[in-house]
Amino acid sequence: MYVYDEHDRQMAAERVAQFRDQTERALAGELAEDEFLPLRLQNGLYVQRLAPMLRICVPYGMMRSDQLRRLARITRDYDKGYAHFTTRQNVQLNWPALEDVPDILAELAEVEMHANQTSGNCIRNTTTDQFSGVQSDEIADPRPYCEIIRQWSTFHPEFAFLPRKFKVAVNASEHTDRAAIQVHDIGLQMVRNEAGELGFRVHVGGGLGRTPMVGPVIREFLPELDLLTYLEAVLRVYNRYGRRDNKFKARIKILVKALTPEGFAEKVEAEWQHIKDSPTRLTPDAVQRIQAYFTEPDYAALENATDLLGSQRFENRGFDQWLTHNVDTHKKPGYAIVTLTMKKTGTPPGDVSDKQLEQIADLADEFSFGEIRVTHQQNVVLADVRQDRLFELWQAITPMGFGTANLNTLTDVICCPGGDYCALANAKSIPVAEAIQRQFDDLDYLYDLGNIDLNISGCMNACGHHHVGNIGVLGVDKKGEEFYQISLGGSSHHDASIGKILGPSFARDEMPQVISKIIDVYVDKRTEEETFLDTYRRVGIDPFKERVYA
Repeated sequence: MYVYDEHDRQMAAERVAQFRDQTERALAGELAEDEFLPLRLQNGLYVQRLAPMLRICVPYGMMRSDQLRRLARITRDYDKGYAHFTTRQNVQLNWPALEDVPDILAELAEVEMHANQTSGNCIRNTTTDQFSGVQSDEIADPRPYCEIIRQWSTFHPEFAFLPRKFKVAVNASEHTDRAAIQVHDIGLQMVRNEAGELGFRVHVGGGLGRTPMVGPVIREFLPELDLLTYLEAVLRVYNRYGRRDNKFKARIKILVKALTPEGFAEKVEAEWQHIKDSPTRLTPDAVQRIQAYFTEPDYAALENATDLLGSQRFENRGFDQWLTHNVDTHKKPGYAIVTLTMKKTGTPPGDVSDKQLEQIADLADEFSFGEIRVTHQQNVVLADVRQDRLFELWQAITPMGFGTANLNTLTDVICCPGGDYCALANAKSIPVAEAIQRQFDDLDYLYDLGNIDLNISGCMNACGHHHVGNIGVLGVDKKGEEFYQISLGGSSHHDASIGKILGPSFARDEMPQVISKIIDVYVDKRTEEETFLDTYRRVGIDPFKERVYA
């Protein structure tokens, strides 16, 4: 992963000193709240329902074990002893004191971490597939390009105050999109043209929130070295024509829809002609310099441990379930990709204690070259585990709460913090997630149901990505009471789609039974090979609506 040089360290230190001065002036009353607001937001600091919330950047989801240990200490010393993994692969602290935030940022800078541009109307943390660099079917490793975008966009003066926040995601797998690129402001799918040259298919104008949209393709093939100049052209068109009079209509997706994808693409192409050969254009040397930070770890020469794993899983059913659902194929023989699930029933999805952060750091050092990845689904990945040590790892993580073999099932819920913390939320998300998990606590039944994406958001801002859940849950307010609206048929993968609202909303205590009725329809209607989404797309929403509202 990328390692700071002296220039990076100087920039981080200067940023911390700058924000310390801004915070002291705000606390002294020398900066009005409306003046302090954009400054604190671009340093990741929100004012939430009960306390400030600090969002810490985890570029493309990667962290070292020493960074995890520092996060553990920070949550213990400055917070209430836990943190939260987000759908942007970042980390949030929910209880820091405002006056302590500069000290927290200084501590983060010591281990090459920061909170720059994790909020505000700027380019946010660039995300990617958590299996990047180790999966066998990717076009190329996308992480160097995420790092290139990060370096280009951080403190970019032209794009510091965009009409609204701006999110970029990159995907490189040919068959799977774990980065949800089509619901980002810019989504980049790595491809190769007929000549074998590397490039990107460019989606622009995706997003969730009040007006969910799947981003259309505005360029089928963008050559690799033109990445930054083309992104700059997109941002310039958005900065020039994006609405600033109404924040609900300020996202780039509204502009793309208004101009039509073809009209927007024409403006981008025209702008690009002026800057495509500018100094911002990448060079092979520049790309290779960043790629050099993403070299392979010191893999051993191994054979696949097929016989060993076969006997171990035969002797232990729990290990067999975990191996089937939480372990993926690695590009190197004898290695595996392991996902630690942060979705044990009774634990808010994505939450992790200071002790668990230290445990994960120890696991990373012991089993995966000292590195972890945070996932879009709020889980954690150890990307380089020896197959002959999988049983040992499973035995270690099970008592820690990371070994629940429910990955990609109905109880592997994506969930925002909701009304328990967020001042914007209309309703609580966490109790609904837990109630559904308790309703479906039979792993064998979950496995029979197959993969189902269940996403929960506490408000229309859609931090839980409910629009693209196969089953989506949205918290709504009805005369001061918390209710929940259901949508069906969403997807964030290569077949991206926006879910359709089922009908009137439900009270919180009704939610487990409502989900049960939806699942019953799926079980009744499915064919042998169909997933939930397949069945929904074949039979439509009416059978679900009839059963739920009968």
